[in-house]
Amino acid sequence: MAGRRILVVDDEPQITRVLRTTLSSHGYEMRVANDAEAALDVVTDWPPELIITDLSMPNMTGIELTRKVRAKSQIPIIVLSVRGEERSKIEALDAGADDYITKPFNMNELLARVRAHLRRFTPPELEEEEISVGDFKINLPNHQILVRGEEVRLTPKEFDLLVHFARHPDKVITHAALLRSIWGPQSVNQNEYLRVFVGQLRKKLEAGTDRHYILTEPWIGYRFTPGE
Repeated sequence: MAGRRILVVDDEPQITRVLRTTLSSHGYEMRVANDAEAALDVVTDWPPELIITDLSMPNMTGIELTRKVRAKSQIPIIVLSVRGEERSKIEALDAGADDYITKPFNMNELLARVRAHLRRFTPPELEEEEISVGDFKINLPNHQILVRGEEVRLTPKEFDLLVHFARHPDKVITHAALLRSIWGPQSVNQNEYLRVFVGQLRKKLEAGTDRHYILTEPWIGYRFTPGE
């Protein structure tokens, strides 16, 4: 992971100082922006491979920054929030953020999240035929799924749901984003419908094992952890 570029966006000097020191000491190339406008300039002049941004900033929020970055790039974005910003957290994830950390945060947890997103992130291929991630191999043209080498049979919607998860490993995906992607914009409020499908998918993927591939993020959505 050494040498990977990380941009930190926060208007709190104490936070940026700690993040700069810690991330630099782990070999990452660092840039710091004190507001979202400056961050956009950095993204243009020095394209980072991951962004860590606060949600509450003057002039342009972390949510607006996420939308602007996501319109041009799929680089991982981790948002920092304080307790009580649940609605903003969900808005940021719906806007395209990949993950969130609540302040005050454990630095080892943040470093683990950074490593995971840098390790998992690869630009999508124009003509993707197979997704291979962790314990999963998914043949897209043949609708074939292998989990730890064993074939698992899924319904068409379960297959689409797994593919969406597999394309966003270790990313928090909101209920609304999943419903919109798999069933269309008219289904964004049918959380119970989604819960049933996720439950069915879990049973098939985790049958006969003690593994947990689809984790529930309470009140927000799900996180797919495909294994190593």
